[in-house]
Amino acid sequence: MPAFEPNGRGVVVTGAGNGIGAALARELGSRGARVVVSDLDADGAARVAAEITAAGGTAVAVPGDAASEEGVTALVETARRELGTIDAWYANAGVDRGRGLAAPESDWDISLQVNVMAHVRAARLLVPQWVADGGGRFVVTASAAGLLTMIGAPAYSVSKHAAVAFAEWLSVTYRHRGVVVQAICPQGVQTRMLEQSGDLEELLSRDTALTPEQVATQAVDALAGDEFLILPHPEVAGYYAARAGATDKWLHGMNKLQQRLEDKESTR
Repeated sequence: MPAFEPNGRGVVVTGAGNGIGAALARELGSRGARVVVSDLDADGAARVAAEITAAGGTAVAVPGDAASEEGVTALVETARRELGTIDAWYANAGVDRGRGLAAPESDWDISLQVNVMAHVRAARLLVPQWVADGGGRFVVTASAAGLLTMIGAPAYSVSKHAAVAFAEWLSVTYRHRGVVVQAICPQGVQTRMLEQSGDLEELLSRDTALTPEQVATQAVDALAGDEFLILPHPEVAGYYAARAGATDKWLHGMNKLQQRLEDKESTR
């Protein structure tokens, strides 16, 4: 597949009011993309769009709700009016809700709606046009949790696995029609979500947590190729191979880690 050059392209980034999404929007804007900055936090989206514009880029803030079909549809329609064409879509909006089996149904529902169904709904609206036009890019911000296992956060882990699986399906089904699909799967990133993850913050931050800007730079650099997995933490590739090659050993090791976290909690 040919390289995707951001300059002059119409790009939408969801969940772009802070964190990885904001960094993606700024990085794309700095490389000449015309960016729709979308977030449920209208003030955050406006702030990021203003930063891009002040730096000489082109951006517009479009508040959007990734948790509903109506919200995704409205965002696609508005982005098409603003950009003319949507050349790339960054499905970045995500939530981390609920801990353990006691997590309520509402936490599972919002996790699946934002982390998975928002991708399905956007693809439904975008891919047919891309096929007709000869190509497009669909980039998912998943997580290493979508390849491995997220201790303590079942709704997050399951929904991120589903996000990767849907991205894989899109790639298998539409790659030969010019649609390139990529999945960004970082481990620890210095965002609000990591700060709110309790003991996992220390585990995921130990000398390895990246800044959102580092993740964004690698993700946008990856537009030059068409590799499916974008791994800002390259060690994740080894973990992924270990999980597939020795599943029982992997699960036993993760269970030991779970026990250590429980022991730490019990001594507080």
